[in-house]
Amino acid sequence: MQSMYAFKGTESDDLIKEQKFLLHSLDSMYDLYLSLLALLTELHKKSKDYNDKLQNKIVRSDADKNPDLKFQENQLLHLISSNKMLQDAIANKKLNYWDLDFEYVDIIFKAILKSDIYAKYTEDAESSFKKDKTFIIDVFTEIIAPNDKLYDFFEDKKLTWVDDLPVVNTALLKILRKLKLTSPESTLLPDLYKDEDDKEFAIELFKKTFLNSSKFAEEISKKTTNWDSERLASLDGVLLKMALCEFQKFPSIPHKVTINEYLEIAKEYSTPKSSLFINGILDKIVKEYQSENIHLKSGRGLM
Repeated sequence: MQSMYAFKGTESDDLIKEQKFLLHSLDSMYDLYLSLLALLTELHKKSKDYNDKLQNKIVRSDADKNPDLKFQENQLLHLISSNKMLQDAIANKKLNYWDLDFEYVDIIFKAILKSDIYAKYTEDAESSFKKDKTFIIDVFTEIIAPNDKLYDFFEDKKLTWVDDLPVVNTALLKILRKLKLTSPESTLLPDLYKDEDDKEFAIELFKKTFLNSSKFAEEISKKTTNWDSERLASLDGVLLKMALCEFQKFPSIPHKVTINEYLEIAKEYSTPKSSLFINGILDKIVKEYQSENIHLKSGRGLM
């Protein structure tokens, strides 16, 4: 959707170039994922540095003399920090921004120390990998993910990342929840795509929407005579073209699945009236296809 919306040319322009942009955008999601794991690594280092500084103070309170080491000794953070495959991937891609932008690590670390999550964690005398993991997942969910300054930082680094954040955050939490002390290092380095079919679908949907853009626009315009033409030039028009592409070029995807998917995208990214507009147009088009016996769906569950 983002790639189609950003493209302002015609079908005669360089498809290969636009496809590379799409794949680069998808690959950058993985960079965001690694950057978040790098942040957790830096928070772990910060906890050690923080405790060292308490010990080196000239005038120390009793709390300074006996700092709580649970954060520093957190087993999940240790698993992430000591994962050589992961740390090599972060270093090779130069994704540890936090050495230069250390103020964001400080902001998150201070927020953690002030939180009820941290207070409850340190007050619990019992230690276990399960409790350590729960603490980090809670910190990520309640403190890291919703942090506005961090959001602005990622937006400045790469504009598409702010839209990728919800997906990447969810994927990261899913992996952390499944992580065990005995998990292989590769667990933290999942494949970007579930399989090659996923990647191929992304490419084919983009190519076929791209190459048939004018044809889809003409078909949509016949169904939208009572709507503002500017709406068709906006994101709504892109979503309608992509939906028509699935209707016509992907016979195994049920009409209902396509409609539901694009309604959800419209609710997330477009105007308050967009889902109503898109639903009405797509419903009208599907009924026309069915009455004319064209673009029928086939496959398991579709007979």
